[in-house]
Amino acid sequence: MMTENSIDWRKIKLVIFDVDGTLYDQSKLRWRMLFALLGYYFFRPWRYKDFLILHHFRAEREKKAGFFGDNLNQLQYEWCKEQVNLPLSRIKKVVDKWIFDYPNQYLASCKYPDLDFFFQSLRNQHIRIAVYSDYDAELKLKAMNLNVDLSVASTDQSVNAMKPLPNGLIKILTKFSIEDKNSCLFIGDRVELDGECAKRAGVPYLIITKQQAKINLYKSLSNNLLNES
Repeated sequence: MMTENSIDWRKIKLVIFDVDGTLYDQSKLRWRMLFALLGYYFFRPWRYKDFLILHHFRAEREKKAGFFGDNLNQLQYEWCKEQVNLPLSRIKKVVDKWIFDYPNQYLASCKYPDLDFFFQSLRNQHIRIAVYSDYDAELKLKAMNLNVDLSVASTDQSVNAMKPLPNGLIKILTKFSIEDKNSCLFIGDRVELDGECAKRAGVPYLIITKQQAKINLYKSLSNNLLNES
């Protein structure tokens, strides 16, 4: 595992980011979503089972870490259905609204400090940027106004594998025709998922903590990058 001061930026050609908890403060977002959910369902108590849907959708995905199988995008809803015994159409509607759509309006304000500066520093040094997330990240990136060269999700049909399996990272390396894996850096926030995923792919990685990201990590990385250039 790398530290912010042990990265040799002269060798790095590609930086791959996890998304949730890596690009933005996930706990800050969750507090905002909690208030939004309570405000919405306070006036709709008969829909209390929606909370069960949201809970089990996330919980089942967590249990399935390292899962590999066909059509993961569909299976994630079916796993939830096994727990709540509700129609798939309702499950998809609730999940799509409260997990994939509604939170995006808060992401820009939850983005970690100096992340834009770091992205621009990478661009200035002609270092390519990719993201690899267990969730589809396209709308999240758009909401945060972050442009990347490639976005890969575990639920992509060409991946169909959840971290810590390295399939998503390997797809990115293949897409960019990376031969020297030491020219890449994967940045994530969970050792057991992002760190292990990087190990299995043979890619150097940096695990950040929320406290580091909230203070000055991305500014520090930017300064180190510029000083070595």
